[in-house]
Amino acid sequence: MSEKKIRGGSLIARALKDKGIQHVFTLSGGFCNPALEGFMECQMEVINCPHEQIAGHIADGHTRITRKPAVCLVGPEGFANAVPSMMEAWGERSPVIFITGSSSLKRQGSGGFKEIDDVAIAAPLTKYSASITDGTRIREFVDKAYRIATNGYPGAVHLSMPVDIMFSSFSEDAGLEERPFSNKTKPVVKAWPDPTHLSEILELACKSKKPVIIGGHGVWWSGSEKKLEEVGNNLNIPIFNIPYHQKLLGEEANAYMGLADIHQYPPSKFALHESDLVLMVGARLDNQMNFGNPPLFPTSTKLVCINGSHEEIELNRAADLNLLCDPGVFFDTLNKLNTNNKWNLGKEWFDLNKTKKQEWVDKTLEDLSKETKHAETNGGKMHPLQLALDVQDAIGEKDWLVIDGGNTHFWSEIAINIAGSKGKKIGGILHPGTFSMLGVGVPFALSAKNTNPNSNVILISGDGAFLSGGLSIEAAFQENKPIVVVIDNNGGLDCISQQQERLFESGKHFATDFRDIPFHKIFEGFGGHGELVTKREQLAPALKRALESGKTACINVKAKGVISPIVAAVSDKRDKASIE
Repeated sequence: MSEKKIRGGSLIARALKDKGIQHVFTLSGGFCNPALEGFMECQMEVINCPHEQIAGHIADGHTRITRKPAVCLVGPEGFANAVPSMMEAWGERSPVIFITGSSSLKRQGSGGFKEIDDVAIAAPLTKYSASITDGTRIREFVDKAYRIATNGYPGAVHLSMPVDIMFSSFSEDAGLEERPFSNKTKPVVKAWPDPTHLSEILELACKSKKPVIIGGHGVWWSGSEKKLEEVGNNLNIPIFNIPYHQKLLGEEANAYMGLADIHQYPPSKFALHESDLVLMVGARLDNQMNFGNPPLFPTSTKLVCINGSHEEIELNRAADLNLLCDPGVFFDTLNKLNTNNKWNLGKEWFDLNKTKKQEWVDKTLEDLSKETKHAETNGGKMHPLQLALDVQDAIGEKDWLVIDGGNTHFWSEIAINIAGSKGKKIGGILHPGTFSMLGVGVPFALSAKNTNPNSNVILISGDGAFLSGGLSIEAAFQENKPIVVVIDNNGGLDCISQQQERLFESGKHFATDFRDIPFHKIFEGFGGHGELVTKREQLAPALKRALESGKTACINVKAKGVISPIVAAVSDKRDKASIE
């Protein structure tokens, strides 16, 4: 045992560095100081944020992009602020490590300074939530949390660090006298398929005439998206992406058709209704997938779920067949069918899906062209779909697009698919996850810029979404990470007001309007670049000037409020039935 003593905060910093973690996001507080000293000594990059929720979102965005855990460190007074970012990370299965300071362990339960039961609060929003009860076990707690976060169904974890353990001193090699003697990162454990179950699924696939693959976040976290693309191209199987989850393939990819969402991408309805086999890999049969039920999945279609962890399998009980298998291993096995001459599916089904996609693209652009010409002739505002398409024109192959908002998000998703069908390539895309949480746009854009410093990053944000988390833009100025924010400014919570107008007997909306907010002036006040755009022809030059300015910039676009297809569908459903 070493005679050198270090504080508990420094010990946890060393334990995290042993795991290869390089980035910490925080709002510096007194409770965190020993850990911050440890991160400084370990030369780990620490980004100080203006709010704990923002620190959590940036850590989440960083983790989604790199697929390596990042740390969100906050004090007990900031724990409640970090909870929303835990929920967002949990929905996307992002393995963020949340470390929060807490009241003294030795007087726990007696009303200590800023005492709160953070472990219990975080438990439903993380895979693992625990209080470090002994400073000599810090490495043990970190090792356990890291393994839980990264193995199986990945997800956020939470460690509560009591102040007396954070500030007390312990031997610098505490915990290393027991196994494991090394706490370095170990390979992620992969699930291998049961040969009997695998053979049954492969036989179904070989007999299928109209197979479809739907990929989810399990494919992303297993790093198997390239293998997924190979399956689509080699076996002529159309590929779809679960809505809200991380994009697995670029929209320009030949085998990628679009979102498995009949509202944002109507051709997916044709594909699912005509299919005889759906292979859903790394995803859940949740509300977005109608829990595996008709009419989304016809009774005549065989529904097979392949998941890399038992947690996912438990959520897919409605499938006809389930297979516990790492997505990459499953895709490798499918690809071998082609090399072993066991696959004889032609291109008719694949090409038919491509045709349906092109028909949808042509019809959508035709309707949009009429709308845009009418607006230009009559002095109307830009359609949000036109705004999203024009923004993508300014984005290069290595640049990143971030989306945030309600209708803004959905119209942007449609625009991404349309532009991709014409060969548009984008370096990367980030957007809200399962919970559609507003206010993640600026933090995610900062994550994209932080991990891709030589790329342009453009955020399309609704005005309501920007008001939810926009002041985090200060971190872009503080860290000198210039991003461009395009505000889809329709003057209110348009996603909600449009639903109200369909739901309320009066046909009016209520409590959803904003005043005329000069968002571009806010950026100028921070020292950035800002412009107001009221006509479509002004947008492209404004974007060019913003990118060339080298500053964090805002293009405030006065856009038309238009309900998106998915919100319209939800409104119709709730108008005809009791709300869930």
